[in-house]
Amino acid sequence: MILTDEMKTWYGMVATLGTLGRFSKMPGTLGSIAGTAIWLAAGGLPVWAIAAAAVVGCAAADRYEKAAERADPGEVVIDEVVGVWISSWGFDLSYAVVALFLFRLIDITKPFPIKLFEKLPGGVGIVADDCVGGVIVNLLIRALHWLFFAGGLTVILGMVGR
Repeated sequence: MILTDEMKTWYGMVATLGTLGRFSKMPGTLGSIAGTAIWLAAGGLPVWAIAAAAVVGCAAADRYEKAAERADPGEVVIDEVVGVWISSWGFDLSYAVVALFLFRLIDITKPFPIKLFEKLPGGVGIVADDCVGGVIVNLLIRALHWLFFAGGLTVILGMVGR
C-alpha cells in the first residue's frame, strides 16, 4: 500500500482510521468491524466521546475529501466507526454484534431519510448519514428489545384481545 500525502496528515489518519480504510475492497465493513472492536475493548463509550469523534471526524473527512479531490472517498471510515458506536450506545456489550450487522444493513441500503443527509456538503455529509443510520439502528434495537424481551409483545397481544 502506498501512502498518499493526504493519508500522512492528522486528518488522513483520523478519516481512514490510521489507513485501515485502505486495506479492503469493503472499507465500510472493515471500519464498522474496527469500530465494534474498539467499542468492545473500551467497554462502551460515553456519549460525549461519540459526539467528539463525530465532530473531529467531520473535520477530518472534509479536509481529506478536499485533499483527495474525490467526493466521499471510500477509504474514509471514521463515519462507519461513529455510526456503529451510535448504534451500540446505551446497550449491554452483548448487543454490539447485533448493532454491527443492523448498521451495515442500514448503511448499505440507505433507507429514507439517510440519503438526504448523505447529500450534505463535505465532511458533514460523509459523517451525518452514518450518524442518522446509527440512530435508526439504535431505535430499532430498542423496539425489538421491548417487543421480545421486555413484555411488549404481551402488551400488544393484550390490546388486540380486548
